[in-house]
Amino acid sequence: MISLKKYLDTARTATESDGGPEEDGILPAALAAYRSALLEMGSCGMEACPALGNKLNQGLGKLEQRLSNHVDRETVEATESCVQQQLRDWGQRTAGHYRQKTDEVKEILIVMARTAESVGARDQRCAQQIDQVTTRLRTIANLDDLTQIRASIETSAAELKTSIDRMTAEGKAAIDQLQKEVATFQTKLEEAEQVASSDSLTGLRSRLSVESQIERRIEAGAKFCAAIVDIDRFKSVNDEHGHMAGDELLRQFATELKSRCRSKDIVGRWGGDEFIVLLDGELSEAKAQTDRLTEWVCGSYTVHGASGPAKLRIDASIGLAEHLANETQKELLARADAEMYRMKAAARARR
Repeated sequence: MISLKKYLDTARTATESDGGPEEDGILPAALAAYRSALLEMGSCGMEACPALGNKLNQGLGKLEQRLSNHVDRETVEATESCVQQQLRDWGQRTAGHYRQKTDEVKEILIVMARTAESVGARDQRCAQQIDQVTTRLRTIANLDDLTQIRASIETSAAELKTSIDRMTAEGKAAIDQLQKEVATFQTKLEEAEQVASSDSLTGLRSRLSVESQIERRIEAGAKFCAAIVDIDRFKSVNDEHGHMAGDELLRQFATELKSRCRSKDIVGRWGGDEFIVLLDGELSEAKAQTDRLTEWVCGSYTVHGASGPAKLRIDASIGLAEHLANETQKELLARADAEMYRMKAAARARR
């Protein structure tokens, strides 16, 4: 990304000399692009590492808000420095996070290797003991004295039972220990999977999780529809009430959306102020459901901005598309997205 501070210096010089960039609107466009890039970096950070991305997303959101309120050289310099520091901190924390996950996987492999080694050693030990008993039994066949035969058989049977009992006990102990270790790591892996499959801000499914669900349905040849839900004029909420209020609205909207969907529907956050719902079945059934969703999730919401509680009237545009035969995920979502923008344009025309 270019240094916005250097661009401001260039733009100021050019403006003073010939009125170029500022009069042509290049500087406002550059600022808008810079702000948009900050928000996108925050969103990408959440996708790359859901466990740590929320802090980066909130931090960059505050910096973007600062640029929307006031812009001068000092503000830009401070913003650029903060962006660099936040990205460095996030990168270091993320690297450490994934190193920890790698170490946990290594521990699982080491535990399994040690268990396999102990089981192998135990089996070898027991095999030697049983081989000794077998040798003694062969010797018995050559004895003529009945008393000796009986005594040898009793001794061999006792030793054989001892070997089998020891083998059973050692095997059970090894299996119990392995089950205990596996249960511990399974819990960790389930927690990590839950974090990876959930959106850290709203608690809905993450984009990656929804994409995997779409692929499963396509591979299975199932009938389903995808609905992209976009909050109308969400940017104005951030501009007027701040990003913390915007995040609060997203959480509230996500809760309403999830509660109004059926248990079999897959509900996720697609990114920014966009959500996605996967509805199994025909288009007509899905259309009836999304029509009800529009009525239920739109309406009055209360958020807490910088100046206190604020009541907002929230509307949403929903683009619905049914998966067609031989259609890819990308093609399906492109149609749903285009339908959503068509609905949004129609809503603007009515106002």
